[in-house]
Amino acid sequence: MRLTQHLVMAAVVLLLGGCGTSPHSSRGALEPRASRLTADESNDIAIHAMGLVGTPYRYGGNTPDSGFDCSGLIGYVYQSRAGTAPPRTVAQLDRWGQPIAVQSLRSGDLVVFGRGRTPSHAGIYVGQGRFVHAPSSGGEVRLDRLDSRYWAGQQPAFRRP
Repeated sequence: MRLTQHLVMAAVVLLLGGCGTSPHSSRGALEPRASRLTADESNDIAIHAMGLVGTPYRYGGNTPDSGFDCSGLIGYVYQSRAGTAPPRTVAQLDRWGQPIAVQSLRSGDLVVFGRGRTPSHAGIYVGQGRFVHAPSSGGEVRLDRLDSRYWAGQQPAFRRP
């Protein structure tokens, strides 16, 4: 009975963890090497991401068949459409590519959220103030607006691989 309780608790912790990342990250850390994407590749990334809306969320998931967490979704889309493998965690994605201002956003850019110094969630910008992401356990990949009350308050940062 106790083993079952421990397994259930471990599953609950993993499910509630969502796209959380290691607290050791720093938004000012050195950047890993990133590829330069053309405008066509960036648009293709955005279109492919929108085609995955409705795919189930799964912690650690990185394929349409198994489901996605936020960084798994980003990795799958970038690998399949641009042939580049982004880092696997949100903390690493927060240092990938170049920081950009919101006024410079284009389709295919990354949106990284996090209060304070530790990023906690990421998505792919698809244009017109919208982004695709895998938000949480029990949910599915969806399209949301950056200016919605919730997401605007999450201190978004923007990166261009």
